[in-house]
Amino acid sequence: MKHLRMIAVAGILAATVVPAAAVEISGAGATFPYPIYAKWADAYKKQTGVGLNYQSIGSGGGIKQIEARTVTFGATDAPLNGSDLDKYGLMQFPMVLGGIVPAVNVEGIAAGELVLDGPTLADIFLGKVKTWDDPAIKKLNPNVKLPAEAIAVVHRSDGSGTTFNFTYYLAEVSPDWKSQVGAATSVEWPVGLGAKGNEGVSNNINQTRGAIGYVEYAYALQNKLVYTKMVNKDGKPVAPTSAAFQSAAASADWNSVPGYGVILANQPGAATWPMTAATFILIPKQPPDPAAAAEALKFFAWAYADGDKMAEALDYVPMPKKVVAEIEKVWASDIKDSSGKPLHTTMAH
Repeated sequence: MKHLRMIAVAGILAATVVPAAAVEISGAGATFPYPIYAKWADAYKKQTGVGLNYQSIGSGGGIKQIEARTVTFGATDAPLNGSDLDKYGLMQFPMVLGGIVPAVNVEGIAAGELVLDGPTLADIFLGKVKTWDDPAIKKLNPNVKLPAEAIAVVHRSDGSGTTFNFTYYLAEVSPDWKSQVGAATSVEWPVGLGAKGNEGVSNNINQTRGAIGYVEYAYALQNKLVYTKMVNKDGKPVAPTSAAFQSAAASADWNSVPGYGVILANQPGAATWPMTAATFILIPKQPPDPAAAAEALKFFAWAYADGDKMAEALDYVPMPKKVVAEIEKVWASDIKDSSGKPLHTTMAH
């Protein structure tokens, strides 16, 4: 299927050259981190001969697949709560940070030229603000020539962690959104056209005059989408940048929630991007295929240690090293084979 994007698996040749690499790491879930997971997987295969097969199918699909144990790991941008992690015997940890951006297709408007705030963005997705020259948008953009064009809302059609973080932010800044729609991986959208994955939303925005949608920042850059600035919690208009995402994560207390499941929406700080999010890995504490799980942990350890520059090149923000050290200790203590032997040691690299 066209929407199913996969990272190439190590082929027969790699398996013959590196016999130990016959173990296949499989993963499925969030489209938000797909660009960086693809880049990491390509570099890791060149270094080690070990391939990664990752299906970019949305967080909802990733959660279902790891609960059913049909993949080595699942990936989600909507963190599971402690009781669900316990129920399914899973460990959860954040892999990388990124930003969700509103992207538009409005004639004459360049990237970063248009400013929106949370309440106006919520009213657009509620169907209350219907045209680009609406007074609410004009007030935020007094010097921008806005057309009297209908707004075409584009949203996700699949269960999505990007949607969870986007709707969580809208519920924080708009009482109407909170009471009428709420925050979840799938919601009843009041208006708009649905598309599958960050890829599908990006394509629809590009093809639709007057469109607005929400995508992970790397997709906006890769697809040359026109992103907007946002007015943050401190009342400052900010552009989406790595520094703005880092600012949102700077004060996060990662240990305050089971599975490091911190939501970074609407964080304070003059330089903070208001729709920053972490993306998470889900892996069984007692995996059905211990060899594959051990290889996956080696890959994640390598990505934490050697993947920062690749992440930054795509405008993702690496996890703080202090948090990584804690996560790797938990791998060593919590992820074991059926005999109780740890599958990872903190000395792995």
